[in-house]
Amino acid sequence: MGEAMLADPDVTEIMINSRDAGRDDEAPQPPQVYVERRGRLEESTKIHFRDTHHLRNLIATIVAPLGRRIDEDTPMVDGRLPDGSRVNAVISPIAPNGPVLTIRRFPRRPHTVDDLKRFDTLDDDMAVFLKGCVCAKLNILVSGGTGSGKTTTLNVLSSFIPAHERIITIEDAAELRLQQPHVVRMEARPPDEDGEGEITIRDLVRNSLRMRPDRIIVGEVRGAETLDMLQAMNTGHEGSLTTVHANSPQDAFSRLETMTMYAGTKLPAEAIRQQLASAIHIVIQQNRMMDGSRRMVSIAEVQGEDERGLVTKDIFVFEQAGLTPEGKVIGRFTATGIEPRCLARLRSFGVLLPPGIFVFRPPSCEASSPA
Repeated sequence: MGEAMLADPDVTEIMINSRDAGRDDEAPQPPQVYVERRGRLEESTKIHFRDTHHLRNLIATIVAPLGRRIDEDTPMVDGRLPDGSRVNAVISPIAPNGPVLTIRRFPRRPHTVDDLKRFDTLDDDMAVFLKGCVCAKLNILVSGGTGSGKTTTLNVLSSFIPAHERIITIEDAAELRLQQPHVVRMEARPPDEDGEGEITIRDLVRNSLRMRPDRIIVGEVRGAETLDMLQAMNTGHEGSLTTVHANSPQDAFSRLETMTMYAGTKLPAEAIRQQLASAIHIVIQQNRMMDGSRRMVSIAEVQGEDERGLVTKDIFVFEQAGLTPEGKVIGRFTATGIEPRCLARLRSFGVLLPPGIFVFRPPSCEASSPA
């Protein structure tokens, strides 16, 4: 399947859509292939399929070694390829136009913080601050929408964890690639054909507490495991990291509050907010911009809660100034001038930040450069 396409480091997603109309009076068309390259979707002419049967056979070839089946009774499958890429396939009856295959590729080497700076996801001051937060064992939440780069950022944050610590990673499908020597990876398991044998993220979070973790990293919280994660953060398991699918910090906290209730807890909403406020120290909001680039649009400190919800203060933000004629985002990263309360904790861990790192600097008279 397009070896050159699979080897292209700029391609991060491959999407193959069937186009059968489902009507006898319309001739079937070969599937369309799209790729995401450097954050932009484009139709590919390098991969060709004769018809939907050709695509269906490819899907069967891919999922068979994964120990999964796909048929009318099980028309949807998620899996992980040997190289770490994520694969999702759906077929009829839930895909009336025919099979659809989506592959999310990962770089051959994990991205580093220098890569994120080169991609303009963040700047030097933000990177230094976040490294200090990880070293000082603050609990960090990465919030963002689909395709915003949450997992990549989580992987980079995890790289700041000292090598002597025992790290437990918990994911729905293993994507994190930590380089430290003492890493234990755990992956959820879906139920078998008889609906038995499922091991959930919540099961793994609970089990990790018995494994003497120095750090617990959950790839993404989506349900009842949120309560167990918050309780772990609040009971001595500091320096935990996770992500949530949300479009703003306040949206993230609302989702966490709702997901905590999935656990069947009888805690009132106010008590849940108090847990959130004490468990999470830093929240990063990461967005996918109009030009396909990824930006940390804010790094905020959680400073408690009031009758309206959690109180946060932005420490760093991305200020968008506009777009170039080519559609490239123009803007700059800047400190807000607010010194975080966690600074004393960083110092107690021996983290010394550069002088003036939190000083707000007005934009220069020159036009902002494309970010």
